[in-house]
Amino acid sequence: MAEFTLPKNSKIDKKAGKVFKAKSDAKNVRVFEVYRYDPEDVEKKNPHIDHFEIDMDDCGPMVLDALIKIKADHDSSLTFRRSCREGICGSCAMNIDGGNTLACTKAISECGSGAVKIYPLPHMPVIKDLVPDLTHFYEQHKSVKPWLQSSEPVNTSKERLQSPQDREKLDGLYECIMCACCSTSCPSYWWNSDQYLGPAVLLQAERWIQDSRDEAREERLDALEDPFKLYRCHTIMNCANACPKGLNPAKAIASIKHAIAERKA
Repeated sequence: MAEFTLPKNSKIDKKAGKVFKAKSDAKNVRVFEVYRYDPEDVEKKNPHIDHFEIDMDDCGPMVLDALIKIKADHDSSLTFRRSCREGICGSCAMNIDGGNTLACTKAISECGSGAVKIYPLPHMPVIKDLVPDLTHFYEQHKSVKPWLQSSEPVNTSKERLQSPQDREKLDGLYECIMCACCSTSCPSYWWNSDQYLGPAVLLQAERWIQDSRDEAREERLDALEDPFKLYRCHTIMNCANACPKGLNPAKAIASIKHAIAERKA
């Protein structure tokens, strides 16, 4: 598990945080330490940590349940992304208990015995509280052209057929939900995110390289054959450890490197 590294340009003010108490009759209390950052803070308390006491007898089992309860009962200004609550959309990706994961699938019981520490995804600019700015991440995704490229025009009355064997090649690739947990756990991406595409985007690239229906395989490999776009990966394997879907981006990256090497053999 990768240790949390502060978002870019962050230095936490440990004295500025507030403590929100649970009701006096609460017996099963858990403390949540939540990273706070407000771009419109006139008191210059950015960033800081707020402490919330939550009655676990009146809260759902997941970290997202606790965040929703905090927002509803303690501080309505707390900002975070969420949508599906089922580990499908990737919206609620954040750093919980020292590791990148999805708040909707991270059980509170899986966190350590002390306070549950909740931060935004590391080494990303923060828009507000637990919401990172993923603009650059999505631009990188767009750069690998994550769509089917074919000379045959679209025919809405006909499927693009694929053999079961070719379809199996996409297993372990198509399931990626672009939550950015893997990329933001990767030291190589921390250091070179301006040029290195990172594990999530490279896994997406491999998904289309392996698709038998796509006709742009060579062009895709040409675009990735770059010292920084692809070869900044040093197989640290944080990406595979962080992926909430159990995928292995490092394996996908190795496959791309192998495909490029084969062309030169």
